[in-house]
Amino acid sequence: MAAQKKLLVVKAGSTFPDMAAALGDFEDWIINGLGLDLERIDVVDVEKAKEMPAPDTALGAVISGAHAMVTEELGWSLTLERWVRNLVEGGVPVLGICYGHQILARAMGGAVDYHPGGAEIGTVDIHCLPEAGKDVLFNDLPPVFKGHVVHSQTVTRLPEGAVLLARNEFEPHHGFRVGERAWGVQFHPEFSVPATRGYIHHMTATIQNQGKDRDMLLAALEETPYPAGLLRRFGRLAVGD
Repeated sequence: MAAQKKLLVVKAGSTFPDMAAALGDFEDWIINGLGLDLERIDVVDVEKAKEMPAPDTALGAVISGAHAMVTEELGWSLTLERWVRNLVEGGVPVLGICYGHQILARAMGGAVDYHPGGAEIGTVDIHCLPEAGKDVLFNDLPPVFKGHVVHSQTVTRLPEGAVLLARNEFEPHHGFRVGERAWGVQFHPEFSVPATRGYIHHMTATIQNQGKDRDMLLAALEETPYPAGLLRRFGRLAVGD
């Protein structure tokens, strides 16, 4: 009997140890956000995997964030890029989150580098572009929604033919689609207020060095139901529900 296909949660890194102990790790947040039965999901730790699963064994893939930088071009990250390209070319649904968003862009011919404005962190307004209304994943989002963010690098150039779906004043590429079934989001649909609060505390020095007010960022935190809904929709789309 052939093995049942699974939705793959690709673990590209880990959160801070104290946060993982209290809140779980990246893969836990993604699994919780997908809202699917656990037997339909497999976790692939890309740094530890001897080889990545064949694309035709996956219902879809969600690629997590990471504390690494895409421009470091670590061996496992380059392997992940090649694998993501194979997924997209094979028509497998893909959702890249933050680091995964940047990996998807590079895998398909885009470019990634440090954001000239420094780090974006906290709960921010994200604006949908007109194409979002015609997109199967983004079409339930309002014109402006709140999203959790924490990133220092950015997609500086989208892949050729990619469709830009969301942005804000700081980040020009908060959401895009390449092909028909692969999406990247720079914001974090899997994050909660406690997770974002934890990152603000851990990144106090960076925030202060950029002349930002940590207490104002903390006061502005709020739940982000629309990105959370996007993650659930991707799960249903990938498994065919």
